[in-house]
Amino acid sequence: MLKNIDGFIIGLFLMILLAWLFPQLGVYDGAFNLEHATDIGITLIFFFYGLKLSPKQMKEGLSNYRLHLLIQLATFVLFPCLIITFLPFIHTEEQEMIWLAMFFLAVLPSTVSSSVVMVVLAKGNMAGSIFNASISGLIGIIVTPLWIGLFWTIDGASFNFSDIMLSLVWQILIPVVGGLLLHKYLGAIVKRNLKILARFDKLIILLIVYKSFSKSFSSGLFDEISLGDISLIGISTITLFGIVYGIILLLARMLKFNREDKITALFCGSKKSLVHGSVFSKVLFQNVAGQGLFLIPIMLYHSFQLIVVSFIAARKGQQ
Repeated sequence: MLKNIDGFIIGLFLMILLAWLFPQLGVYDGAFNLEHATDIGITLIFFFYGLKLSPKQMKEGLSNYRLHLLIQLATFVLFPCLIITFLPFIHTEEQEMIWLAMFFLAVLPSTVSSSVVMVVLAKGNMAGSIFNASISGLIGIIVTPLWIGLFWTIDGASFNFSDIMLSLVWQILIPVVGGLLLHKYLGAIVKRNLKILARFDKLIILLIVYKSFSKSFSSGLFDEISLGDISLIGISTITLFGIVYGIILLLARMLKFNREDKITALFCGSKKSLVHGSVFSKVLFQNVAGQGLFLIPIMLYHSFQLIVVSFIAARKGQQ
């Protein structure tokens, strides 16, 4: 597992290098460009996501409301509130951009596939993990842009909530619902090809990362962002994970969760989705020159959470 994780992580940073060396393809605006390719890819990702959702498993997970509340409140309330506490210390335009990039990470939904895999590896509540990871992505369609709209600080780029919601509905919600309706007929085929679909998801993410950073390098954004700023973002993402993981563990103990629910709360509540982060950044920040900056925290967080949680899950699975 770690071998596959490392390969994808290397791929993410290779896309940044390629965007720096050869940004032309990413900013090309001809008849068929990466914008069109990634739009089609996003629609297919969430259509297949809907096909993978089992209505039966979703129904089985409904009853454990305390677990669901803890995970969703951690995902959409605890994370952003922790980042908001640093807002009074922001004074310059550069600091505002970095803060907003961290806030974007904080308001993203939880990831689906890795959350479920880690919960199963650690012998946690699989039904609970499937329900929460799945419902988190749907909640995020509304909650993530709402949070961002409250703290929009980018000069020269408007934030039109109705247009953004329409884009998210067309690119995410409708494909998911379509896939869910066809689950009965095509769900078995999808289950047999999960590895192929996972590779497809990663390919589209890599293309989005390349395009976003091509745009940012071409605009000269990273001429204004220092290595120290990037290091600060890295330290902040690691610290954020540790704080959230610790708070969820404390709350799970206070609520007297059993072992399986505690594992599910920890793994689902502390995760953030790179898939949703890539897609949402493309929609929310499509008119922003520094689109690539908003992907740095989620890329670093994604890398760290997979490596650390894989280790934790393996240890718990042996207990």
